[in-house]
Amino acid sequence: MSLCVIAECVALPGQHDRLRTALEAMIELSLDEPGCLAYQPYIDPNDPARMVIVEEWTGPQALAEHFTTPHFRHVEQVLGQILAQPLDIRKLIAAPAT
Repeated sequence: MSLCVIAECVALPGQHDRLRTALEAMIELSLDEPGCLAYQPYIDPNDPARMVIVEEWTGPQALAEHFTTPHFRHVEQVLGQILAQPLDIRKLIAAPAT
C-alpha cells in the first residue's frame, strides 16, 4: 500500500520565486530516497505564490524517514521564512476496491 502526500504552500508576497526554487531543489534529492515513488511540485497557474507538491511513498515509514533528511530539514527552515501560512500536508491511501 503506497501513501500519497499532497502538500500545499502559499508564499509571502514577493517570495514565490524563492518558493519555487526551494521546492524544485527537493525533487531529485527526494526521488533518490528509498521509498520515494514520485515527487512533483505544481504551480497554480492563477496564483504563482501557491504551489502544491504531490508525492508518493511506499508507506508511512518512508515518509517519516524523509522528514529526517538534511534536505527536508533545510527546506523546512526556508519555508519557515517564506510561507504566508503553515504548510498544509494531507496524507492519503488508496481506497479499497469494492
